[in-house]
Amino acid sequence: MSSWLLRGLTMTIVHVIARVLLGIAVVEAPLHTTAWKTIAIAAVVLVALIWGGIDGIADARAHEDPDDYSDLTVRWLQAGLLAGLLSGIVGWLLGNFVFAGIGQANLFVEVVAGGSFTALLIFFPAFVGVAVGRWLTRRQQRKADAADDDDWSVHPERDETGHVVSS
Repeated sequence: MSSWLLRGLTMTIVHVIARVLLGIAVVEAPLHTTAWKTIAIAAVVLVALIWGGIDGIADARAHEDPDDYSDLTVRWLQAGLLAGLLSGIVGWLLGNFVFAGIGQANLFVEVVAGGSFTALLIFFPAFVGVAVGRWLTRRQQRKADAADDDDWSVHPERDETGHVVSS
């Protein structure tokens, strides 16, 4: 299974579960709709952010040179588009035939508008997570390299014995 397909299907499941739980929460406590929506969006964003960060860390550890990094941008864009399309279709099916509380927009609106929003909701945090993961790994590697370069015998202001040479 392709890595973007795995991510897309998993994020579809996360989004659909968040949407179903949001629908149930809104029906049960309609006065707290804003809080429930915020929690549902935050859950999807958090999963994408953490998974993207894990991808970034793994990619930076696998490739010594940043020019050799894998193209995680396209991987997460494909995953976001797949999740947007599938969650739009599943949301429309659930809204029309199973749960009345999760919305009842027509299929075109669910797939185009909802799918676009979902794709961005997944892609952008994952992209940020990848960047932060790579940055943290590179920072850690630079610190390790700096500790290795702390050999005073190779510094120009010291002689072979390690004593400071006066100028």
